[in-house]
Amino acid sequence: MKAERIVRIVAGFFILSSLALGVEASPLFVSTYFLGFTAFVGLNLFQSGFTSICPLNNILAKFGTKAGSC
Repeated sequence: MKAERIVRIVAGFFILSSLALGVEASPLFVSTYFLGFTAFVGLNLFQSGFTSICPLNNILAKFGTKAGSC
């Protein structure tokens, strides 16, 4: 699996799980502070679209994951 696909999967998982833990209507609700993590992941995705700098992509490259488009 290529690095960009892994980044998308991990980002989607983090967003969905932090929403489940941060929205009061969720049966998994813990604290609204988890919504800050959702915002952090969204901002990171936004800035990486402009700068092509992605911390997870850099970590995956060190582990030898193939770069490239999906």
